[in-house]
Amino acid sequence: MGSVETGKSSRISGFHKLSPADRLKLVQGFAGLDAAAAGHLAQPALDPHLADHMIENVVSAISIPIGVATNMKVDGRDLLVPMATEESSVVAAVCNAARQCYDAGGFTTSVSGTEMIAQIQLVQVADPQAARIRILERKTEIAEICNACDPVLVKLGGGFRDVEVRVIATQGGPMVITHLIVDTRDAMGANTVNTMAEKLAPSIERWGSGKVYLRILSNLADRRLARARATWPLEAIGGAAVRDGMLAAYHFADADPYRAATHNKGIMNGVSAIVLATGNDTRAVEAGAHAYAARNGHYGSLTTWEVAADGGLSGTLELPMPVGLVGGATKVHPTAQACLKILGVQSAADLARIIAAVGLAQNFSALKALATTGIQSGHMALHAQNVAIAAGATGEEVARVAAVLVERKAVRQDVAETVLRELRGKA
Repeated sequence: MGSVETGKSSRISGFHKLSPADRLKLVQGFAGLDAAAAGHLAQPALDPHLADHMIENVVSAISIPIGVATNMKVDGRDLLVPMATEESSVVAAVCNAARQCYDAGGFTTSVSGTEMIAQIQLVQVADPQAARIRILERKTEIAEICNACDPVLVKLGGGFRDVEVRVIATQGGPMVITHLIVDTRDAMGANTVNTMAEKLAPSIERWGSGKVYLRILSNLADRRLARARATWPLEAIGGAAVRDGMLAAYHFADADPYRAATHNKGIMNGVSAIVLATGNDTRAVEAGAHAYAARNGHYGSLTTWEVAADGGLSGTLELPMPVGLVGGATKVHPTAQACLKILGVQSAADLARIIAAVGLAQNFSALKALATTGIQSGHMALHAQNVAIAAGATGEEVARVAAVLVERKAVRQDVAETVLRELRGKA
């Protein structure tokens, strides 16, 4: 997986203490970034001309910080992982979780494939069960119509794979739903499968003797799953009491949807940060993940946690991961391209596997914090700098005000404003 030179370690001591410029130099050397990519990351401006062609009615662009998670070892390869997020403690959480399982081998990952689903909705059908069979009988013709939409994809080894037809009961009566199963390879594939569904719709109407309305992909990409697993030794996490507290937190999340929503949001803190950094569709990934968490009729945890044979903590994560390396913003946005170079991935499957590993790491850190010091301790210590800046602190004032806020355990803007006035009064 990937082309980044082997033998390099992601265990970079004191990385968080360096200046942004010095961190970037280390990342450039680790990933072999060229001067253009490094220069863009140092001054991450988006060309107005490019922005104007990415979306409509453009007036400006917003910058989100990109941090780099260290200590990540995925399938035996050391990685530096770029993460785009506005939330404090997310990147640090991944670094800490990865460090604690690094010596145990890090993360092992896999994917189920790169297949996406397009749905074609057929209504006003007199004989829905017979229509289902009539459509299934046309599999060869369906394959020809779909593959003709994208000969390049077929040449690359992708294209139509299978057809499924379901009859579902709805408030408006029975509907015949055709699923096109398409291997989109290194593309996320939305445009490809949507085109195929639209091209096929008139034929579905004719074969099924009904009316087609919707023809669009499904974001519940359960044929495109990414999986990650890791084991944290007992001594690395602080003993059996911490392990058991983490298991209790997981059991709570898996049983209660109110807890599971926040539990899974924490997982997506890590997942969405890489999806965004690489120019992929965060909304598609998030929608698919949360739908997958409810696939059994109950919304629960995306992760599973168990006691390993040696007494350590074993964690796994499985979720849909429709991401790509080609098409959309991933291909045209210079920051996304630089982030992909840092990861050194060669396929969409490689990227999906890394994202799953980061999601599992994120969940580990959240569960450990909840089972020990509480989630606010580390998070608010990092968030204090944001509060200090919001209160008007600049330069060295930021760290000084933040330190006082943490010491007083009052990370609030009104307190920060008071502390800042006191500091400036003494000065």
